Amino acid sequence: EDEAALEELLGPSPLSPGPGAQRVAIVHPAVKWGPQKSPLTTAELQIAEAVALVDTLQNWTVLDKIIIPTKNRNKKFVFGKGNFQVLTEKIKKLPHVTAVFLNVERISSLTKKELEGAWGVQVFDRYTVVLHIFRCNAQTKEAKLQVALAEIPLLRSNLKNEVSQRDQQRGGSRYIMGSGETFLETHNRVLKERELKIRNALEKLRRKRALLRTQRRKSEFPMVSVMGYTNCGKTTLIKALTGEAGIQPRDQLFATLDITAHAGYLPSHMAVIYVDTIGFLTDLPHNLVESFSATLEEVAYSDLIVHVRDITHPETILQKATVLSVLRNLNLPSRLLDSIVEVHNKVDLIEGYKPAEENALAVSALHGHGLEELKQEIEKKILTATGKKILTVNINLEGPQLSWLYKEATVQEVEVVPEDGTARVKVIIGSSAFGRYKNLFPNSKISMS
Repeated sequence: EDEAALEELLGPSPLSPGPGAQRVAIVHPAVKWGPQKSPLTTAELQIAEAVALVDTLQNWTVLDKIIIPTKNRNKKFVFGKGNFQVLTEKIKKLPHVTAVFLNVERISSLTKKELEGAWGVQVFDRYTVVLHIFRCNAQTKEAKLQVALAEIPLLRSNLKNEVSQRDQQRGGSRYIMGSGETFLETHNRVLKERELKIRNALEKLRRKRALLRTQRRKSEFPMVSVMGYTNCGKTTLIKALTGEAGIQPRDQLFATLDITAHAGYLPSHMAVIYVDTIGFLTDLPHNLVESFSATLEEVAYSDLIVHVRDITHPETILQKATVLSVLRNLNLPSRLLDSIVEVHNKVDLIEGYKPAEENALAVSALHGHGLEELKQEIEKKILTATGKKILTVNINLEGPQLSWLYKEATVQEVEVVPEDGTARVKVIIGSSAFGRYKNLFPNSKISMS
């Protein structure tokens, strides 16, 4: 019954542009001054990112890139009268254009309707395009549910637009077949019920993951969340740190939507779990981040965050600000935010690169440069965060100590002293297990490594 209800929620989306080909004109409203202008980027770089978004989608082609100045992107037609006329003429002349991607975070349903009326083609904003990329990349039920949740604000917006159209055509809202409910009330109720069902389904999956997290905590594997701007090389870095051949990094935006976990070893042979997370994007709408909070909540339970930056990207400073802003908005524990390991990736593409930031580490995930230093830094931070210790203990080989240590800690080296039947054992041990060891074996000699 639950499965059937879930399948209904995950059915075809009414908002999906569909699998067909799209020939897209990208229009970027360039704000010349004022609070809407970002000092860390340019119109050319912003439109380049919009092109990269469209290139991510199968059968979508960029026909033209148009930068048009505007004083205020929040106006009904986005641009001033003269510029809007110039833009309309350009779009009308494009051969077989099927859509315009207006490179702003969100446009109102009213603005969308006016622009589509003026240009005669579909108009998408960043929210719609990113949501469609998410829709195409979602593999698991959880990711698909999160996309469905992110669609609700758009469906509400479309509903308001439809109601205002009906009002104009009929001269006021009509009740539906004597039900006592207006068209708006009925559809709002249906949307509310849908949202509730999605949130309940996500909550069930969240509880299931919390259970898995508890089991993982019992096994005391430290967790490292690897985060960064989309396409910064997170997955490639995890592959390099773990040596896991099955990981296939893809050179595209939002290749990773679902949390994936991969085991690796640090220099002391301590096992850790690296968690690959969704990438971030400038002007990623708040609703979209919020709907993926179920995925991102995993980060709050990690022992360390590794922030990966593509240091070759012209907007690397803006990208860093975007990631840190999202992390701060996730209400993460301050111990996590204060101990972030910053990784400057792709340094093989910049000759003689040295990080300007004091604590940043320069690596090339692709060529393996700087990985040992990074693993050492991760180990140092993990030991601090988890309270784990690296110790050498002297044990009697006839007693139960060695088997206890193998079961409750990570044994790294055993150096047997055959003449007196003892051994020096190097271990990594959590603070609670260490306390139990001292209680059980009070006479054992212990030295810090």
